[in-house]
Amino acid sequence: MSINTVYTQPFSDQKPGTSGLRKQVTVFQQFHYLENFIQSIFDSLDNYQGQTLVVGGDGRFYNRHAIQVILKMAAANGFGKVLVGQNGILSTPAVSCVIRQNKAYGGIVLSASHNPGGPDGDFGIKYNIGNGGPAPEKVTEAIYARSKEIDVYRITEADDVNLDQLGTSQLGEMTVEVIDSVQDYAQLMESLFDFDRIRQLLTSGGFSLIVDSMHAVTGPYAHALFADRLGAGADSVMNGKPLEDFGGGHPDPNLVYAHELVEQLFGDNAPNFGAASDGDGDRNMILGQRFFVTPSDSLAILTANAKLVPGYQNGLAGVARSMPTSQAVDRVAAKLGFDCYETPTGWKFFGNLLDADKATLCGEESFGTGSNHVREKDGLWAVLFWLNILAVRQQSVESIVKEHWQEYGRNYYSRHDYEAVDSEKANTLMANLRGKLAKLKGQKLGQYEVDYADDFSYTDPVDGSVSQKQGVRIGFTDGSRIVFRLSGTGTQGATLRVYLESYEPDVSKQGLDPQDALAPLITLADEVAQIRTLTGRDEPTVIT
Repeated sequence: MSINTVYTQPFSDQKPGTSGLRKQVTVFQQFHYLENFIQSIFDSLDNYQGQTLVVGGDGRFYNRHAIQVILKMAAANGFGKVLVGQNGILSTPAVSCVIRQNKAYGGIVLSASHNPGGPDGDFGIKYNIGNGGPAPEKVTEAIYARSKEIDVYRITEADDVNLDQLGTSQLGEMTVEVIDSVQDYAQLMESLFDFDRIRQLLTSGGFSLIVDSMHAVTGPYAHALFADRLGAGADSVMNGKPLEDFGGGHPDPNLVYAHELVEQLFGDNAPNFGAASDGDGDRNMILGQRFFVTPSDSLAILTANAKLVPGYQNGLAGVARSMPTSQAVDRVAAKLGFDCYETPTGWKFFGNLLDADKATLCGEESFGTGSNHVREKDGLWAVLFWLNILAVRQQSVESIVKEHWQEYGRNYYSRHDYEAVDSEKANTLMANLRGKLAKLKGQKLGQYEVDYADDFSYTDPVDGSVSQKQGVRIGFTDGSRIVFRLSGTGTQGATLRVYLESYEPDVSKQGLDPQDALAPLITLADEVAQIRTLTGRDEPTVIT
């Protein structure tokens, strides 16, 4: 078994975004493209020889091929062992779990998350460090720097590894162990939640649920947890078989793309509870009977009810949210007496807070919530957390949310996405906004007075690192906000995200449709940013 040194030339477009390198499959299929990026990862790491690496992905097209390449390159570069999920499957939170439980050096996640899959879809590669979380910016910047000058990569000449059979094999001096994709993660969930109480809820005859895996990675996990261990039966999981193209769907758990689940929960004879997860299993959507829970409200409600769950019954060290996420959880933290941290978008920013025990729960408005049990957001963890709360409180999802609003007030909230906008036009829009910021404070904009206007900058309270230009914020004296930012998760053009928020403490005014309650802010956002004029779009692609 020989090691080949292959000469190559750098690609100019291998800069990782907020969640690794995401491109269309056809880009990754370019000669040397995949190998260049993997070698750039390895060249950016120190003292990994003989160490353990975890590898797995969401099962999308190109997943199996990429794993075989990574295994052969890991062997050629001196790793001692690789743990790889059976069939190449490992959800993103499961990768974090396996890294942490095995004290691995790090891991490689193969996913483009909620982006579409298939030969004409997207693919992605993300490196996770030894704490189980996404690589911080200093690591991703080093990977990018190496990718711009790489001239050789190393790969073992060997037959492919059988990814379908549990057990160990050798690639040269490196051991490859194909592991059960679900076992470690399921055991971790059982240690956090009251499975007996949840099982009683699900098997009592008066409660029904549907969990939509959207033909993505969480199918095997959902079957093992909800259908088998918690007794909900096979019918509780829909679209539970992972497919390379996600069944032709868009594995993003929101009201638009999870329409099959939404139709059931808002139809006749609706189940009591519904949930969906995304391509790699780190996002979630929570639904009650004819009732949608915004991710921002979900984070606030999990925080307010955390002591009902065994894994969090001793209280929380603190909470953290991404800057665009609504301020609903801030109100809970203030009332319960612990800190709430506001970070840039990107789960890697929560890692330091979790490691330093400054935060226990954290979440993003983009349907991601999690805790210190791993270092990724975790879709099925959030579903189990909600079921544990429902089992203890014996109330409907809707009644729990409305009681929360009565106690803390309602943060009306919505996100408007303009997808695949021409990048030059999107950057012009953001540059124009930044140019206006200095003059906005104190101005009257429609019915609102500007309290502050800035481009969000974050100083990490643990390591002191600074992240700038994280989104334009315009805050008003009544607590309302508009936030504008460009997303780093798309692969075509740019995605402009506009976040709108207003606070309503009056219970009699908490029953409005968010689009109606936020209508003045929606109009104002277009006027301030000139969205229609600059993008040519009359309406958002997706509203959540």
